[in-house]
Amino acid sequence: MCFEDEAGFTRRPPRGRTWGRRGRTPVVTVSGRRAGRLSVAGLIAMRPGSRTRLCHRLLTHPAGKGKRRSMSERDFIALIDGTHHLVKAPIVLVWDRLNTHVSRRMRGLIEERAWLTVFLLPAYSPDLNPVEWVWAHVKRSLANLAVMALDRLETLVRNRLKRLQYQPHTLNGFITGTGLTLTS
Repeated sequence: MCFEDEAGFTRRPPRGRTWGRRGRTPVVTVSGRRAGRLSVAGLIAMRPGSRTRLCHRLLTHPAGKGKRRSMSERDFIALIDGTHHLVKAPIVLVWDRLNTHVSRRMRGLIEERAWLTVFLLPAYSPDLNPVEWVWAHVKRSLANLAVMALDRLETLVRNRLKRLQYQPHTLNGFITGTGLTLTS
């Protein structure tokens, strides 16, 4: 069983708590407008008798008008195909109702894969998707961190996700945090 979700990162850091001298609020100046975007799709794969895995795909979208700033159906299918190759088993995929996930083109790509079964989460229910916890975890680790270049941000996000790949207990905690009971 797999859960999938996507997130976006920009050079403008997420806000977090910090410390400073009494009476002096710390200010971090960031010029993150029109500097490009980093799209990430993540997938938590769990299988009885095996460790929980995190698979991800990153795409950098440089700034510019008329350019795509999100992942396409082909990008999502590449992630799913890679996960299938990794787990070597049929996949039951649970994801949200993003327009790319429910498009006619995506339905055609899913039908080509006999080993793939897809279920959609109810509308407006991010609390049921454990990958949302992955994004919260990664963004919390990047709070108040001002990066100067998009490639540096990509390196930081890759490193944070790589660390999570080797922490199956943390991934299991994200699944438990949804409150879903996953029994056969």
